[in-house]
Amino acid sequence: MITGAGWRGALGAGLLAAALAWSTASLAQVTLRLATQTVAGTAQYDGAARFAELVSAKTNGRVAVKVYGDGALGGDLQIISSLQQGSVEMALMNAGLLNGIAREFAVVDFPFLFASEEEAAAVLDGPMGQKLLGLLPPKGLVGLAFTELGFRHVHNSKHAVAGIADLRGLRLRAVQAPIDIDTLNALGANAVPLPFPDLYHAFEHKFVDGATDPLITIEVLKFDEVQPYLTLTRHVYNPQILLIGKTSFDQLAPADRAALQAAAVEARDYERRIARERTAQALDKLKKTMRVTELDAAEEARMREAVKPVVAKYAKIVGEPFVAEFNAELARLRGKKPN
Repeated sequence: MITGAGWRGALGAGLLAAALAWSTASLAQVTLRLATQTVAGTAQYDGAARFAELVSAKTNGRVAVKVYGDGALGGDLQIISSLQQGSVEMALMNAGLLNGIAREFAVVDFPFLFASEEEAAAVLDGPMGQKLLGLLPPKGLVGLAFTELGFRHVHNSKHAVAGIADLRGLRLRAVQAPIDIDTLNALGANAVPLPFPDLYHAFEHKFVDGATDPLITIEVLKFDEVQPYLTLTRHVYNPQILLIGKTSFDQLAPADRAALQAAAVEARDYERRIARERTAQALDKLKKTMRVTELDAAEEARMREAVKPVVAKYAKIVGEPFVAEFNAELARLRGKKPN
């Protein structure tokens, strides 16, 4: 039998134990904010949302990921610094934007580099992708997986673009990366670097004539309402990369770090699948709302020739041995001998 004093002591001990258990559980719950420029309905945003679901499931709720789209936490270049400083934990962005902290990342934005989505995935999931990811931890970042933005195409409000001559003088929004700016300028357009959010308004108010975007982006963001002309140039394939700040990653328990990595691979495969499905669906829709032009082989060859100086310039910046190794891997996948 417990006396009054004993009962009060037992109750106090129980309350203390409960408080400690609640405190421990509270500390175990980690919320990671994931910043992206994309919006719901794009494969990229929906892939990030799937990643959040997988992380919750694989950690039994110990780790939560909250996705912030449409640039809500800042532009991509600002987010890179925030990841390094730990003020934002995670991000999904174009992989080439990391060229400012690891120059080798510029290689993935080389014009006319990849022949297909499948080829790009094979390279990025293989040894060359691992080499790129290995450059990030010393820079304060951890790359979990490469996902897919896809091939870019030219769209504009001025006129149909059937070849390189039609690009001359067009003011086209460029990604805020030097190689993207140089590529558009080499093709004869006037590149205007702008952050992605509010791009619709830039078209609407004629600040730029057009841009280059994947088909899903054009369809989901309703660019076809203010951009009548679309040309299927496929001049650049953009992989995206799922990142976490190294400080944030290191603070997680080993089991949770492993869960994040596993969730990233599953979400990557999911995102690529829906990206390809939705790209085909978007093209069907856009053919009804835009004047769609396909490049013939001769015009594509002219574009490839025009951007050769850009490739040569950035091969020197990236490092010619690294570019040669990257091209050798492409040649191996294509069953060709490297040049």
